[in-house]
Amino acid sequence: MSMIQMFEKPLGMRDTFPAIYEKLENVRKTGRNYLRAHGYEFIKTPTVEYYDTIGKASAIYDASLFKLVDSQGNTLVLRPDMTTPIARVATSKLLKEKIPLRLAYFANVFRAQETEGGRPAEFDQMGIELIGDASVYADAEVILTAAGLMKEFSVPSFKLTIGHAGILQSILNSYTDTDAQAEELRILLVQKNFVGFEEAVLAFELPTMKTQSLLQFIEEASNFLSLSQIEKYVTKNDALLYMKELEVLLTEAGLTDEIAFDFTLASHMNYYTGMLFEVFAAGSGFPIGNGGRYDGLLHSFGQTVGATGFGLRVDRLLEVLPKEFEQESATLVLFEQGAYTKALTKANALRAQGQRVTLQAKASLTNEAAFTAGFSEVVVVGQED
Repeated sequence: MSMIQMFEKPLGMRDTFPAIYEKLENVRKTGRNYLRAHGYEFIKTPTVEYYDTIGKASAIYDASLFKLVDSQGNTLVLRPDMTTPIARVATSKLLKEKIPLRLAYFANVFRAQETEGGRPAEFDQMGIELIGDASVYADAEVILTAAGLMKEFSVPSFKLTIGHAGILQSILNSYTDTDAQAEELRILLVQKNFVGFEEAVLAFELPTMKTQSLLQFIEEASNFLSLSQIEKYVTKNDALLYMKELEVLLTEAGLTDEIAFDFTLASHMNYYTGMLFEVFAAGSGFPIGNGGRYDGLLHSFGQTVGATGFGLRVDRLLEVLPKEFEQESATLVLFEQGAYTKALTKANALRAQGQRVTLQAKASLTNEAAFTAGFSEVVVVGQED
């Protein structure tokens, strides 16, 4: 083990400096107001959970969990996501009081990194969970809420790509010879390794028809202009009819320009069994967020109700926010020797008008130019003012 340096932080951890903190607060307040206006109630869960409940039920890889032991010898985890803890709360208490539930959150989650590579081990998530509604209307509501939230943040250019875990699994099973082959291809799609997908298909030495179908599927399935194009790869079933109904609802809601269908979409979150989607925005090379239907997760807690939701990565959202989410304007009241009372009166008057005001003695500054550069307005108060 190397010697820990004085200013070193644990792997993947970050300090949040004032300018970023203010942007985070603005995101939190804006998102909270929007989601509450759409019927969602905010919830908070413990930072630490039992490994045997949340750790095992979560779809986050075991190696990515921060584990610790309490004084009774129980293995605990820092929460790796928010969906699983909320599922625990909902099934243990809230579903007995109200169905369906509309819950929202803004919280930090933790995922250990073996090598940092610029990836955070702690980051904020904002999202919703709609629990107790298995209908297509719930999925439509979740997608519309995600799109509406991006608009509320004034993100200038974003897209929601929508797929279906069941349809993808059906295609992979139909055109491979074994479950192991289908799973290998699914994992490659989770990694978005399309070259590896093609190489694996060829290496399987499948019958010609199956090989050609899979290669054509991977080339076309991320650019379908209409859901009807997927029908040549999968026989009509309930999942396909469900997606067509979802497309109609989203079109009626006026979301045509912001959505696209991508049936190569796969998630390492293995509790997604139905519709799933990702949120992309210009300015970020990674998904801003993701979501979908996760009825199977509720089964882990003894409930058979439907559930759907989404989460946004707030750190990635900050990368694409427009300038109106920059730090708010601030005024500096800079006073000279003997002018403290006048300066205090001036500062309080400005604060009463809703302005953000810093009061500072001029004599205490070692570099006045550097200090004042961070303010949108500087008011100097002297004895003669």
